[in-house]
Amino acid sequence: MKRTSKKEEVPEGSGEDRSDSKAGHLLSGHRNVSRGAAVIVCVLFLLAAALFWRLNGQGREGEPVSVPQEAVTAGAAGEGAYFLLSAMEDAQEQIQVEACEVLSDGENFALSGTAQRIPANDDGRFYLFALEVYEESIPEGEEPIAQTEAARNFTLTAAINEYQADSHLYDKFVVAVKQNGRYLAVSTPHYITNPEAIADYTAAFPEVDSIKGLLVDSQKLGTTELDELGVKHAVYNVPLSRLLGPTTDKNYPTITYTYNGKDYELNGRVVSEYDYAFSTLTEKGIVTTAILLNDKSEAYPQMIHPLSRDGNAYYYAFNAAEEEGSEYLAAVVSFLAERYRDTEHGIVMNWVVGNEINVRSLWNYMQYVDLEIYVREYAKAFRICYNVIKSANANARVYISLDQQWNRELTGNSSYNSKAILDEFNAQITEEGNIGWGLAHHPYSIPMTWPKFWDMSGQDERLVQDSENTSVVTIYNIGVITDYLQKEEFLDPDGQVRHFLLSEMGFSSAYGEDAQAAAFVYAYYIAENDPYIDALILSRETDAAEEVSQGLALGLSYQNGRKKMIYDVFKYIDTDQAEEYTQFALDYIGISDWSEVIDMQEDQDSSGPDQG
Repeated sequence: MKRTSKKEEVPEGSGEDRSDSKAGHLLSGHRNVSRGAAVIVCVLFLLAAALFWRLNGQGREGEPVSVPQEAVTAGAAGEGAYFLLSAMEDAQEQIQVEACEVLSDGENFALSGTAQRIPANDDGRFYLFALEVYEESIPEGEEPIAQTEAARNFTLTAAINEYQADSHLYDKFVVAVKQNGRYLAVSTPHYITNPEAIADYTAAFPEVDSIKGLLVDSQKLGTTELDELGVKHAVYNVPLSRLLGPTTDKNYPTITYTYNGKDYELNGRVVSEYDYAFSTLTEKGIVTTAILLNDKSEAYPQMIHPLSRDGNAYYYAFNAAEEEGSEYLAAVVSFLAERYRDTEHGIVMNWVVGNEINVRSLWNYMQYVDLEIYVREYAKAFRICYNVIKSANANARVYISLDQQWNRELTGNSSYNSKAILDEFNAQITEEGNIGWGLAHHPYSIPMTWPKFWDMSGQDERLVQDSENTSVVTIYNIGVITDYLQKEEFLDPDGQVRHFLLSEMGFSSAYGEDAQAAAFVYAYYIAENDPYIDALILSRETDAAEEVSQGLALGLSYQNGRKKMIYDVFKYIDTDQAEEYTQFALDYIGISDWSEVIDMQEDQDSSGPDQG
């Protein structure tokens, strides 16, 4: 959103000019070595001064703590911005934000906090500032949106202004004091953490009796195949650029969507395609997962992160680093979340933000940067998507996507490890306000063309271990992740284990249809017996030519329509006829009962894998 009280910081000119400006803003500490060195020297000097100041009895308990004016900087954050230098931060001096939540009236929110010591200030007041997701400081001339008396326990309340030009739905908020006539931020940023409180669609998340899911073939939506297969979960890709721009087909008029006071043109024909897909899946009682993908469009370069515009990849990092990119992302996601929550257009309850974001070179392209910066840029976009989606659909679930490369020794910089991404993402989200994010994981075999994931003979067996330090997490050791998510620091705001989807996985029939089918049976029973896995979504309904050429014949059917052995196995695996169609897998794997290789849940019904 754009606020009129703020000076414009984006220079006029081409998208490339704006990209360079913002990239410099983002990575200014890395771009100017001389300036960085000077800052380090200053910090060391100030640390020494602060230590001397402490040792001489300053800042005693119960007294306001004076922060020397030299201990603030506008440098990398932008002119006019004042934050405590991280080296000078003192846990007892900094304001602790306890909560930032929508109030029961659905129109206002409150940020509450505590201060063990009240920072020195001019007027005995705390001020609340709303920053854009891409702002790292309080801009020059910015005005506070709320204020209150400075106290050990305090609450600041302001209007959300949903759908207005000055909406604060996905802003981040800092507490500040006025010192020597200028505002000094004294808290870490926090976001609203319960956007679902303003949603007018509050239907419960649908309950289904099976984890069985499928990446559907759009060409078969008009057939009865999904009904015949008994599919309960489905995944559908949504490349965002397809939605943007006017319609050229007069039969599908351009849709004008107004969001936060601005109009956005959406392609009516493309929207009608998603209407048909999502309404069809909803009519069939299928829980639908939409994957938000950021593909490149020459007409809408603002959708691409400024550090991603030089790349050549399948998909790119979302742009939450600039004003226009943030606004477009929020508007498109808002349109989707609002539209796909009724039976007319279809209901989408799961939203995945990006695809395998740890693979930065292919699926979430950005120039190689430090892990913390890479995750922060994604986390900003995730916050926008999360707050926008949950404010429209209270019980929707929003996921981060990671692949099977968990904790490998990386020899290049094309990827980051999933574990490192997950740790950093969780830490950043928790610091700025914990929310109910979920994990969408892709536990493919290693290598992906090898269907017999339980047999690593001839492969590097050291890669797949039952340890949180394992290099790779396939379906074979998927418990590594569900155990990891049970750690206290990973629990959601309600203290529960986070939602966990196996949103994409599959097995190639290139080594034989029996190998593919047996692998699916084994994988399905592993997932079904893990209480923390919400769904297993198989890739895919029909072989894809580009994958088959790489040895990945993953479909239930060949491209010519002929059904593979796995087709009937998939169809019956969650029915009372399961044993008839899965018994062969025991012999293929070389066991007599599934309990030999799987910790069985005690409450398995008759359709479960109690065979032998």
